[in-house]
Amino acid sequence: MPAPRALRPFVHREYRVLIAALAVSIFGSGMWAVAMVYQVIHLGGGPLELSLVATAGSVGLVAFVLAGGIAADRVPQRLLIVAVEGTNLAVIAGISGLALAGWLQLWHLVIGAFVLGVGAAFFFPAYSAILPRILPREDLLAANGMEGTMRPILQQAAGPAVAGILVAALSPSHAVTGVAACHLLAFIILNFLGQHALDAPGADGGPAPERAKTSFFHDLREGVSYTVRTPWLLWTLLWACISVLFLIGPIEVLLPFVVRDQLGGDSRMFGFLLAVMGVGGAGASLATASFPLPRRYLTVMMVSWGAGSLPLAAIGIMDSFWMVAAALFVFGATGGIGMVIWGTLLQRRVPPHLLGRVSSLDFFVSLALMPISMALAGPAAAVVPTWVIFLVAGGVCPIMAVVAMIVARMPSDELSHPLDSSSENPAPADSPAPADSPNSVDSP
Repeated sequence: MPAPRALRPFVHREYRVLIAALAVSIFGSGMWAVAMVYQVIHLGGGPLELSLVATAGSVGLVAFVLAGGIAADRVPQRLLIVAVEGTNLAVIAGISGLALAGWLQLWHLVIGAFVLGVGAAFFFPAYSAILPRILPREDLLAANGMEGTMRPILQQAAGPAVAGILVAALSPSHAVTGVAACHLLAFIILNFLGQHALDAPGADGGPAPERAKTSFFHDLREGVSYTVRTPWLLWTLLWACISVLFLIGPIEVLLPFVVRDQLGGDSRMFGFLLAVMGVGGAGASLATASFPLPRRYLTVMMVSWGAGSLPLAAIGIMDSFWMVAAALFVFGATGGIGMVIWGTLLQRRVPPHLLGRVSSLDFFVSLALMPISMALAGPAAAVVPTWVIFLVAGGVCPIMAVVAMIVARMPSDELSHPLDSSSENPAPADSPAPADSPNSVDSP
């Protein structure tokens, strides 16, 4: 009896090893999010000190994510992933040892958070690039759906919950020790990845041929050039920039005040609403992984993202908990659908030797505007009513989704590059078009 579509990647040994290690690692990351907060508080820190540690992690991630993408295209991805997990283990184990000995200071946490951020900058492009090397292309959608299902469950729910229990029952340092144990287990599991995955990526997905040494900026220009001359990729990233700028700040900064002022709730209600959003994303990711990639994959992705933002436009005037919960559930679910398809498109349509760089550009444009969005949300709310901010945020994103689809000619592009497994003799995705082809600009 064939395995259900969502579980087909588990047939492959390398994927089982990789996803098991990833599950343990992101569970540990969820624990760290809580353990780090209470470790700062235990050291006598307040909001300023906590912000310093959190900012150090963000700076490490944003500053090195482009370098991480270039490394993923140059260095064997297995080596990168194992090295990052080993570094994470060393950092967390060091913090744990210092905490248990009573020697931990705030600057240790700042440096540790920065190194963990740098590690994430190298890990995720390498993870995205290694999947097409260990899985058949028809299983990539299910693999991305599985990650989209696990992440909110383990990183946003289970990990923080376990860390909270350890902090309450024992101490923050014991919770940090639990994080170290997670990274130790993930490191051990990753060392079971097959040695064939040590090969650096080539243009056809196989081992890389001998190539001339090029500079960091040459490799970066190559990735940026490919992105700029690939309309579906460029306009999706532009839409992502706009959506992050308009949506993240209202959700992260203003939603707690909506809960307090409009719904009469407290931190527990706010946490529950975020959990509802995460459940929506996890369920939709699993559902997307259980079906074939849609024939109109670009249309489904952009419509999901655009339409899913619309309910947020009314959050500023809602006075019912269940209405806000429904809006966030829809937003999380449609976001999950879009992200699973998006990750699969990168792995199916971007040439393997560029996948690390393009993945890192995706991370960079998303992360770069996130702090700006959160910084602008508070001052904007002091001048403009909250309901206006949510109305604009929920209205701009669908409009820009339509603009992106039209300008990039996504409906015709997806028909020219079919990715469903039933297509007969499909041409290689995004292969160079002949010079006299009318679509030569669109198909680099």
